[in-house]
Amino acid sequence: MPLNKKNIKANIRAKIKSSIEAIFFNIIEIILVASIVVLFYVTIPLSSTKVLFIPKGSTNSIITYLNKKSYELNTVDKIIIKLLGYPQSGWIDLKTNYMTKADFLHKLTTSKAALKTITLIPGETSYFFLKQLSQKFNLSYEKLATIYQQHAFRVDGNILAETYKLPYGMREDHLLFYLFSYTNKKYESFSKKIFGEYNRKNWYKYIVIASIIQKEAASIKEMPTVSSVIYNRLKKRMPLQMDGTLNYGKYSHIKVTSKMIKENNTSYNTYKNTGLPSNPVSAVSLDAIKAAIFPAQTKFLYFVKDEKTGLHRFSKDYKTHVNNINDYRKVKRAKRRALKKTTTKKTSP
Repeated sequence: MPLNKKNIKANIRAKIKSSIEAIFFNIIEIILVASIVVLFYVTIPLSSTKVLFIPKGSTNSIITYLNKKSYELNTVDKIIIKLLGYPQSGWIDLKTNYMTKADFLHKLTTSKAALKTITLIPGETSYFFLKQLSQKFNLSYEKLATIYQQHAFRVDGNILAETYKLPYGMREDHLLFYLFSYTNKKYESFSKKIFGEYNRKNWYKYIVIASIIQKEAASIKEMPTVSSVIYNRLKKRMPLQMDGTLNYGKYSHIKVTSKMIKENNTSYNTYKNTGLPSNPVSAVSLDAIKAAIFPAQTKFLYFVKDEKTGLHRFSKDYKTHVNNINDYRKVKRAKRRALKKTTTKKTSP
């Protein structure tokens, strides 16, 4: 009898061992099959733009965003991403259009944007800035110009004069939409600090004035004084008669001549028209906007360049202004004579 009991116990232990081994091998088999499936899944080819925007947020919200962009990610991708780390945010550089899903998921957690620096100089026009963007980022100028014309709020002044660090590889529309959005947020924030609200239409009246200040002022310090001249002349319904307003668009770097003043019939010609141009002349800085909103309290109506200092001489009446112009011309003539003498000495045997 004791022998039978021993046999029964041995059989039970053998069966348990056999069951455990079977379960173990089944688990191993499942893991191997799952591994093969996952390996196959992560080697599926995937195409993407070289530079991709990833919004800030949780892994779930990022996957939802990417699925809206047709990346077709699922729970498996979510698990893999969590094992790898956390997705980067902002514009990331994937460096290639074609990759496996594994590469894509890895790059989501490790890639950084390839940034290029570009400066929109205060007083420069969108015409030249779009050309600059085209050359620096290897983009189509025609596409940039078309998108700009379709979506810009005004002809100019839609992009704040500033230095930008932008990812190389962005499409024309993404690049301009980012610059428009960034500028509008800056304008809104600045307006709310000053006025407590942001009325875009009214705000651009200040951008028009700021753009004239930007074109005319020789320094940040004299911007409020130039601004006062603009407001004083507007109050008296005097034409602004400022050359800078004619340096719009493709004419940004052209010297304004009497012929141009005579033949130009646009609202930018402040010799022919009273009031302000219908659009900003150029891009503006926050300093110019500040001066447009807070002009100096003066009675100045005129200004002319001071050849000695490079700044301007301001005057309240036309007689003083004419004297300042004559002084400017005298200094200019003296400089020309001095330059001519120097050139003659250098060329003499």
